[in-house]
Amino acid sequence: MTRTEAPRRPRTRPHRGRGARPGRPPRRRYDVLGLLVAAVLGFPVYWMVLTAFRPATDILSVTPEFWPSTPTLDNFSRAMRSENFWANVRSSVVIGVGTVVASLVVGTLAAFALARFRFAGRKAFVVVILTVQMIPLSALIIPVYLLLNDAGLTDSLTGVVLTYLVFTLPFTVWMLRGFVAAIPAELEEAAMVDGCGRLGAFTRVVFPLLAPGLIATSVFAMVQAWNEYVLVYVLLSTPEKQTVSIWLVSFQTSFGTDYGGLMAGATLTALPVVVFFLVLQRKIAAGLATGAVKG
Repeated sequence: MTRTEAPRRPRTRPHRGRGARPGRPPRRRYDVLGLLVAAVLGFPVYWMVLTAFRPATDILSVTPEFWPSTPTLDNFSRAMRSENFWANVRSSVVIGVGTVVASLVVGTLAAFALARFRFAGRKAFVVVILTVQMIPLSALIIPVYLLLNDAGLTDSLTGVVLTYLVFTLPFTVWMLRGFVAAIPAELEEAAMVDGCGRLGAFTRVVFPLLAPGLIATSVFAMVQAWNEYVLVYVLLSTPEKQTVSIWLVSFQTSFGTDYGGLMAGATLTALPVVVFFLVLQRKIAAGLATGAVKG
């Protein structure tokens, strides 16, 4: 006796209308909204660069122009010939590079210890790192100045680098801790089985894999050290030792503000950081994504 099966009814999909995709937000609206936000945020930068290329007679014009009719480089020439420009650039480079190198060396070792070792007070140390990161810099200017004055490090680039290290190190340790935790510990154990010590396993296995994290954190430290104003203004009194962020104030005098030179100087000040970021943009994105996997 054979068993008869009921005929299957064809499956029908509900009608959703033309172009409707359930579960997916309207992407075009978000794209337009993102472009509008980017235009609003980028317009001040565009206006700064535009003013830097304008002649002095067009800067104070009542009718706004969104493109210079006669572009000129006189503002840049005047800014670069100003007093102490190259000395201030050298000070900014020394402070920025010194802060980045010191924060990466100390931060890498501290992050490795937090991610690999279990010791008493480990959680309390992490809480201290986060607490220091939340303290505003302006609240510590007077204590920092008194401490550096007692150590004889006021009006010194070394004192500024050490002070910046205090404020960039918590973020560096916290970021690199996630990168170290994302690296399997079995790789170090395999290297130690092959004859490497703890230091050799770190330098040959862990350190090369930390390259994306080191790049991402170095950009943060560089931007912080390059753009900081208040602390440098308090700690450095010699004009030749001050940074380019202090140098920009020289365009504001008792006779008025040289807007052309000021905008040209601001463009020159922002240019190294922008170039540094654009060169390392892909590695920064890869580093942030890698550090967010585990930690």
